[in-house]
Amino acid sequence: MMRITILRLGHRFSRDKRISTHIALVSRAFGAQELILDAVDTDVAESVSKVCEQWGGTLKVSYTDDYKKTLQDFKGEIMHLTMYGINVNDCIDDIRTSKKDKLIIVGGQKVPSEVYQIADYNIAIGSQPHSEVAALSVFLDRLYRGKELEKDFKGRKKIIPQEKGKKVIESNTAP
Repeated sequence: MMRITILRLGHRFSRDKRISTHIALVSRAFGAQELILDAVDTDVAESVSKVCEQWGGTLKVSYTDDYKKTLQDFKGEIMHLTMYGINVNDCIDDIRTSKKDKLIIVGGQKVPSEVYQIADYNIAIGSQPHSEVAALSVFLDRLYRGKELEKDFKGRKKIIPQEKGKKVIESNTAP
């Protein structure tokens, strides 16, 4: 099975702590195994750890101070989510067919032009300005054909689907 790694470029502490945390939450919930940040921000890692502890699942959070080396060392295909790329509908079948590991770049601030050259795919989820969190979730959902939404995370807390209202059951023991 292919391994999915998310590389968050351009994390800015003052502006992006919440966005990067949301990228981490989407990464975990939608089937990625690792999130690499280009800046050390322990708050993001702590938030993910708490969610995994309560709700189950795993997501490794790591850091790089040299994203170029991370990209060069990656064995697999590199996807860059950008509104300037090829529409996801025009390339998702080729990406899905390949069983190679995937590294998905999600930019925060202006992404260096060399990233566009290094990436195997520059993918647009639409050619309009939009949230990087939304782009990541749409891409992963298309990649997995919605199957990631059926995953059982086996956590202490579990939502029981309801037509109306909210129901969460909680176990006192970790799974």
